[in-house]
Amino acid sequence: MRSPLIRAPLYLVQALTTIARTERLPEAGGPRAGVIGHGPELRLLILGDSSAAGVGVQDQSAALAGHMLTHLAPHHRVIWDLRARSGATTRAARGLLAGAGDCDVAVLALGVNDVLRQTSEARFARAYASVLDDLRARHGARVILASAVPPLGQFPAFPEPWRSHLGARADRLDARLRALCAARGAQHVPFDLALSPGMLARDGFHPGAPVYAEWGARMAALALRALS
Repeated sequence: MRSPLIRAPLYLVQALTTIARTERLPEAGGPRAGVIGHGPELRLLILGDSSAAGVGVQDQSAALAGHMLTHLAPHHRVIWDLRARSGATTRAARGLLAGAGDCDVAVLALGVNDVLRQTSEARFARAYASVLDDLRARHGARVILASAVPPLGQFPAFPEPWRSHLGARADRLDARLRALCAARGAQHVPFDLALSPGMLARDGFHPGAPVYAEWGARMAALALRALS
């Protein structure tokens, strides 16, 4: 088996080619904060990258935030705030928390851009730990749900052997994330969907409507269970 260093030039060529050929989809439109539902108050904060921003669907109602609200609103008066940006690494996402209020539940969707930008495992873990610490100390988060680093080895947008390389790196960062969550009392939420092309957006990389629906329903159920 060839070492990653030997294959580095090939990975670079494949990365540049993929970036040039892949359609750049916009973030979902619609509100990113509001109040919805009836019942006990629940303050929800969603923080992340393009997947949290809803890239792959047209409106936030069909994205992660919208599906979470659909399932939470029958049980709670939800005061929600979505803070997400395409391309955000875990370190950059910490800055998105500036000005955010307190929350009961924080949902995180981070890690893909750390994989793509070759962030080391140690730097990723330090940056994620800082986000978790901020959420607890500065924003009062009672429940933190950390989405797994997606298994990039399953994404058809990436050619081989770069795809396998990215998949292995994603797995290593996710292992660090699982350990970090266990140490800091956050809940790691595995990515265990069997992906098919019809489940992804047309760029073959971002979630499509079926993934957002399943993801949002799962996160809402975990939040309700944790708060019960």
